[in-house]
Amino acid sequence: MNTQDLALRLTDLSGYAGYQFDCQPIPGETGVLQITVGDYEEIPAFLSVTDSQIICMTHLFNDHEVITAKRTMMLEEMLELNIPMPLSAFSKIGNRYVVFGSLSVNSSIEDICHELITLTENAAEALTVLEEYIR
Repeated sequence: MNTQDLALRLTDLSGYAGYQFDCQPIPGETGVLQITVGDYEEIPAFLSVTDSQIICMTHLFNDHEVITAKRTMMLEEMLELNIPMPLSAFSKIGNRYVVFGSLSVNSSIEDICHELITLTENAAEALTVLEEYIR
């Protein structure tokens, strides 16, 4: 399975669980899809496929957007939210905080859709919970 195949399969779906998917390939060495789930245009998911997994992530905010005096409290809050947040976890890539999830490359298109929806909903909820720590 590769990102082109996934883009076609997601686009061919007339929707899943009431959500539509808009897929845009991002040119580059590694195949990455930018996927907008339903009305969550401000929180696109990024999907890539490796030999062993499908990785989905959303960018939350940049490091410079965090209120310096509240950084430690924010990190504590993120750690506490990791367990109750279904199918997703927090991470940091470079200067960006993200929420991510991963699946087997053998996952069904329905499982991938479920992951994308859950990830996007989790990101939206995380942004709401963490807004007091961000400028």
